[in-house]
Parts: sequence; C-alpha cells; structure tokens
Amino acid sequence: MHVLITLAFDGTRYHGFQVQKNALAVCEVLQNALEQLYGTRPPVKGCSRTDAGVHAVAYCVSYTQPKPIDPYKLPLAVNRYLPPDVRCKAARQVPEGFHARYDAVSKEYVYRLHNSPVDDPFQSAFCWRLAAPLDEEAMARAARYVEGTHDFAAFMSVGSDIEDTVRTVHFFRVERRGEDIRFHICADGYLYNMVRILVGTMVEVGAGRMAPEELPAVIESKTRARAGDTAPAKGLFLQQVDYPPEALGL
Repeated sequence: MHVLITLAFDGTRYHGFQVQKNALAVCEVLQNALEQLYGTRPPVKGCSRTDAGVHAVAYCVSYTQPKPIDPYKLPLAVNRYLPPDVRCKAARQVPEGFHARYDAVSKEYVYRLHNSPVDDPFQSAFCWRLAAPLDEEAMARAARYVEGTHDFAAFMSVGSDIEDTVRTVHFFRVERRGEDIRFHICADGYLYNMVRILVGTMVEVGAGRMAPEELPAVIESKTRARAGDTAPAKGLFLQQVDYPPEALGL
C-alpha cells in the first residue's frame, strides 16, 4: 500500500529534511522510526528540501509500506518511534506511483517576524525579531509586485546550480497582528532560499531603505545583490502542500 503521511516538525536541531552525511536530518529520524515500525527501512519521498533550521506545519512524505497498516492507525504507530520534535499528523492511501514532490502543484510558506525591541520568550525560537519599526503597508504593496510569473534569479542564493529560475507566485501577503508580522507566500516552486530572501527584501522596504516601487526593477535585474539579506531560517514554516485530486486518487 502506497501512503502519504503529513509531518509537523520543529526544525531547530535538524539540517533540513534530506539525509546528510555528517548532520542530523528529519528524513533520518523518520526512516529510523519506520524501520522500527516495519522491521525494514523503506525509501521515502519528501515534498521539498528544507534548509537547516526551517520548520514545518504540514510536510508531506510518500512511501510504499513494507507491510500494510491502516492509514487511520498509522500516525499513532509512527509517533511511538519518533522524537518529540517530529510528529506524524495524518496518513492516507494514494495511488502507486504517487510522488510527494513531483505531484505537488503548489506549496505555501509562512514566515514569522516579531517586530519589537524585546524578545517574546514563548516564540523566540520560531521567529526573527527586529526592533526597528516596520511599515507593513509598504511591505504589502511591495509584495504585490512579486505575485505572478517572473524570473526570480535575484532571490536565489549565489552558488545554486538551478538553471530554470522562472516561478509563479500565486499570492504573497503581509499581515500584522500587534507586534507580530506574518509573510504568507504560495508558489508553484521555489529557488534556493527564495522565501527568506524575499522576506529580507520586504524588510528593506518596511524599514524605508527601499521603495515598494523598486521591486519590479529588482526582479528584472536578476541580480542577487539588488535584493535584501537572507532572513534567518528559524522564522520559516512550510505551511501547506497542495495536490490535484487525480494525483491523490480522488
């Protein structure tokens, strides 16, 4: 039986999802748990690579079960063997050949920023704190220029070997609630560090160091130096992965 499971994890102590030679990754602890559950180590397909320190609310993984376990019972069975900072939230049967990464049509990320001179002890591990006031309305105007299909080479970390840098951003929203600012972005795909660089660029706008109307020129430049700094990983969460009904067998 081929299944799709959804994980939530605190990425603080992990070097992303993909297995690393000399560092702990989420995939490693997941496969350790599956090996204890099934008695064999099944290969798994993750929906996305994530940077070290990035978190997930709903990270999707597909694999073929070595022996059948009811999807309804699977989350509790897997969680028995996972560390406390990784949880299996849900599972469902999917068609053979389903791939958590290649069948996804969009992914949504949320970046959390605490705009205050003082740390919040209840969320400091999960957000970027900036003391200087930020103009969320200016950032929201700038974010609208990002929406649509563009070449996002200016928002990709230097050294990446990706050649096709065109992506479609379905929406990019900036919302403030008190001292907390949330950046919500949904796209058909992302370049290396794209979301974190976009957030860093929005901060330049919010701080008044860049005008919202400069965003089209930054995009058109395809030059990394024209965009803002890369925001810290600890504020980034993979929020949702979307699949077409036919891929899920619906």
